[in-house]
Amino acid sequence: GDYGALAGELVGWVGAAPLRERLRAAHVRALYAAGRQGDALASLAELRALLADELGVDPSPALAELHAAVLAHDPALIGDGIRSATAAVAERPGHLPVPLTPLVGRAEAVADVAARLAAHRLVTLTGPGGVGKTRLALEAARSAAGHRDGGWLVELAGLRASGPAAVAEVIAGILELRTEAGPDPVARLAGALRTRELLLVLDNCEHLADVADVAAAVLRAAPGVRVLATSQVPLGLPGEVVAPVAPLDPATDAVDLFLARAGAAAPGRELDRDTVAEICRRLDGLPLALELAATRVRALGERELLARLDHRFELLAAGQRGVPERQRTLRAMIDWSWELLTEPERTVLRRLAVSADGCDLAGAEAVAAGDDLAATSVAGLVGRLADRSLVTVVPTATGPRYRLLESVAAYAGERLRAAGELGTVGRRHRDHLLALAARADRGLRGPEQRHWLDVLDAESANLRAVLDDAVRTGAADTALRLVDALGWYWFLRGRLGEGRRSAAAALAVEPAGGDGVDGGLRARVGAWEAGFAVQLGADPGLAEYAEAALARFAGTGDDAGLAWARWFLSLGLVGVGDVPAHVRRVAAALTAFRRLGDRWGQAAALSLSADLARPLGSADAGLRSADEAAALFDELGDRWGLLRVTDTLAARAEIEGDYDRAAALHDHGVRIATELGLATELSYQLAGQGRVALLRGDHAAADDLHERARQLAARHAHRRGEQFAEVGLALSARRQGRLDDAERHLRTWLDWCLDADGDLGAALILAELGFVAELRGDAEAARALHLDGLAAARSAGDLRAIALALEGLAGVHALTGDGAGAAELLAAAAAAREESGVPLPPAERGDVDRIAAAAAALLSRAGDGQAIRRQSSG
Repeated sequence: GDYGALAGELVGWVGAAPLRERLRAAHVRALYAAGRQGDALASLAELRALLADELGVDPSPALAELHAAVLAHDPALIGDGIRSATAAVAERPGHLPVPLTPLVGRAEAVADVAARLAAHRLVTLTGPGGVGKTRLALEAARSAAGHRDGGWLVELAGLRASGPAAVAEVIAGILELRTEAGPDPVARLAGALRTRELLLVLDNCEHLADVADVAAAVLRAAPGVRVLATSQVPLGLPGEVVAPVAPLDPATDAVDLFLARAGAAAPGRELDRDTVAEICRRLDGLPLALELAATRVRALGERELLARLDHRFELLAAGQRGVPERQRTLRAMIDWSWELLTEPERTVLRRLAVSADGCDLAGAEAVAAGDDLAATSVAGLVGRLADRSLVTVVPTATGPRYRLLESVAAYAGERLRAAGELGTVGRRHRDHLLALAARADRGLRGPEQRHWLDVLDAESANLRAVLDDAVRTGAADTALRLVDALGWYWFLRGRLGEGRRSAAAALAVEPAGGDGVDGGLRARVGAWEAGFAVQLGADPGLAEYAEAALARFAGTGDDAGLAWARWFLSLGLVGVGDVPAHVRRVAAALTAFRRLGDRWGQAAALSLSADLARPLGSADAGLRSADEAAALFDELGDRWGLLRVTDTLAARAEIEGDYDRAAALHDHGVRIATELGLATELSYQLAGQGRVALLRGDHAAADDLHERARQLAARHAHRRGEQFAEVGLALSARRQGRLDDAERHLRTWLDWCLDADGDLGAALILAELGFVAELRGDAEAARALHLDGLAAARSAGDLRAIALALEGLAGVHALTGDGAGAAELLAAAAAAREESGVPLPPAERGDVDRIAAAAAALLSRAGDGQAIRRQSSG
């Protein structure tokens, strides 16, 4: 293997956790196998020194043996040793950020917190701001016993909205869970986590009292979940274990931390340890204060730095009434840092405070630039602030983002208010995000779709903060415009519950100083709210709900908005309700899109028309619509649109028996969904591949693909995708003769389909359950199931589903010895399939041929067997 690459991969993990002996041993083995014996020995020497300095202990016997083996060139180091190294890489945590610098002075605390997590399900780290709670929590989370679904960091500092629902949505977003039906986001989150085994690190909880309610709900519902919280105060829940985090010892650990950070800022500079110890004492051993101070050593030196600290503490020596001691120390430290800045640096720092979750360079320029500061100078000023550790630079998919440490952000916000700039800078921030959301809305329908998804992912907390402010202050126009711009993003990301709640909140705003809101805008947001509700299947009377939303466009003159609303609402109603009504609505939308020259709208309407054509027996027209939609989406560069048409074309290829084309289309769909990061769409495409494998008779591949799809959908709480995949498992199980497994899979989803998925999904499950009963010889149960399935199929208006139910009933008649009845029903089924324009392909004729043969045997004495075979061949 490439041992050098393995050693390189491990070096970052060793740097992040230098005292973890198993990681260190894996690194040493990889270095030795790469021919770097000297580096391997140096790594062991470094660990020996760290253990002595940090813990006052010697290396373990296992490490001593490893040292001897390296010296002796033991051949066993290559082979089993490398497998151990590879296993160590595989065990690394996958969802927690890896720090760039090692944690200093917390080895004992890390072990203590990890032990508490092993014994208890809720541990809260408490202590003042800047004491290092977050860093300790992350290190302890990485050191804790493995969790099947990993450890996840949920940063709550940027959340301003109140209520458990907002907290639950932030957690669901971090875990990439798709929201589904139900009015309570907390209950949905708890339900989505019920089978998960993971560690949630809830960071910065003290400003959100509702975090405790959400944590309690999750812990009650999900026995495999553990919570590690950081807060200035305990959550106050039963069973909570509180672990106070103390400052570093100013004489030892704090000095080591300061020297490490100062050494990075001023390499090669020798510092006086006694002077550094005095600096650490004056800064109370708070890691945040120490790290900020260490960056000044290069400019000031340790003695001048100490003198300045004397002056700054003197400023607050008398104290401020009502302010905790820990805040006085942080305020003094940040005051000192503030006074080291130039006036332009101060201007940028205080204006950056309006971003709840940081910003990119364009965002920084938008809020910081003004008459007193040129936009072209902002980048350099932000870089200087980053050099001084007042701004943290975070790499993301769309480029670097700039964030303020939480205490620095609070301080900068006070300075912003004191300067009288909060209103002006807040409006700049709002206008920048409104314009960004509008650009993203357009970009999400073109070739830069993935880029704009990443941009809105990064700005999600800031956008939520602006929306919350608009709702709170009665800024109806801002709230409605923002929801209208973000609706398609929420849809693509599967955040339907968040979209519906946001639209409802915007519609409920009581405008300050008169309405003045465009009627078309209000109608569009109403259509978003109704469309999300329809997609969720959360309310009875979905079709009536959609019609009421369309009625709001009357008198607005917004023809484009009405056309879009007709399409979007019909998209959620596929398979539910009156299919001919949906067809008429989409046809009206298509006519309007063509009149308006909206090519994306035309493509979307044509794609949906293709889906609606299938159950009505208009297969050829549907195929033409799908081809036209694909050409338009390809011209526009809309990958989501191509993905959607891929589904339609693949389904048609399956129906026609062209399984090679269906497989190729689903393969293409998998690539698109992966590139766009659309996990729920990927689940559908994997299940589509599974259906093709099933039709080809490759049951092992079908089961593997359907199970992968089911697990992916379940991880994202996507019930409809999970149902589609598990029904595929049921289809495969029945065809392999595993009737009990098939029934178990089907029964899991029957009630849900009857309640939420519409008649078409229920028709298929009822038909499959009917076949299971018939194959077991239970004619009465099979008859009842197939009759229910026939009723559902007729309600859905799907000729192929009707034919399937009739074929099932034919099997019941054959089972009871009624060959003539079976023959009649097979003939009726064949007629329905002929009317649909989609004959039954050979790979799907197993049940029909089996039942036809049974009926023929019953009627063979009368000479009717050959006729039955002819009738059933449609």
